[in-house]
Amino acid sequence: MFYYVSKIAWFFATPSNLLLSLVVIGLLLALTRRLRQTGIFIALTFTLATIAFSLLPLANYLFVPLEGRFPVFRDDNRPIDGIILLGGSVDAQDSVNRNALVVNEAAERVLDAIQLSHRYPDARILIVGGGGTVFGDGTAEAPVTAAFMKTIGIDPARILIEDRSRTTYENAVLSVPIAQPKEGERWLLVTSAWHMPRAVGVFEKAGFPVVPYPVDYRVGGSFRNVRGFATVSDGLRRFDVGAKEWAGLLAYYLSGRMDALFPGPQAPESTGSVSR
Repeated sequence: MFYYVSKIAWFFATPSNLLLSLVVIGLLLALTRRLRQTGIFIALTFTLATIAFSLLPLANYLFVPLEGRFPVFRDDNRPIDGIILLGGSVDAQDSVNRNALVVNEAAERVLDAIQLSHRYPDARILIVGGGGTVFGDGTAEAPVTAAFMKTIGIDPARILIEDRSRTTYENAVLSVPIAQPKEGERWLLVTSAWHMPRAVGVFEKAGFPVVPYPVDYRVGGSFRNVRGFATVSDGLRRFDVGAKEWAGLLAYYLSGRMDALFPGPQAPESTGSVSR
């Protein structure tokens, strides 16, 4: 139930959808004689807000604390027992239709997981991601990604597949019985840097300790390096993603899916050579 409620609620709360809806409401009110002035004010206010959120660097400010929460992974020469690749970077249905891997802007997740599979040849690779949608089951992402990895020479015996999860919370809970992590094992968690706090939080809650390996950075690393956008679509897309991640952190914490509102490193990172 949480899955369906969250997806439906977020459809209406998505900033780009919400801003457009408020502009339309204002225009409709402006057509009435009684609320004409109010409608014009609402339409003008949220039109200006849409321009501001889409072109100014406001959306990128949301990403700075998210991406800076965990440091870049540094190899301390200790063994790595497993690599967890979270879904969200592959369009499974288009990949099946075209018989080729179709990726999105988070493709670095897959690329870094492949690189890590060569760096740590004895590590198991857990590929995570189902295909659920609000209106039914879609094509699962994990098997598509796994099939691609096998075609480029990664040993199928190393690959584990979790293909039922639809949310970050389910990613963690359903991964535990498949990976069966043992005490003392080190599993790298590969996901976008802006998604890492929530991902680490749910894996820790599920009893699956992980070593964060953030990738897919979207901003320069500090508020001073944040830039605006050249197109309205880019800015609104970035704002939607950032707002959703912060909303997800709050919802997961309030629902007991995480023990901390903003999960962070549990101990200082060991020193060593930079891993990439």
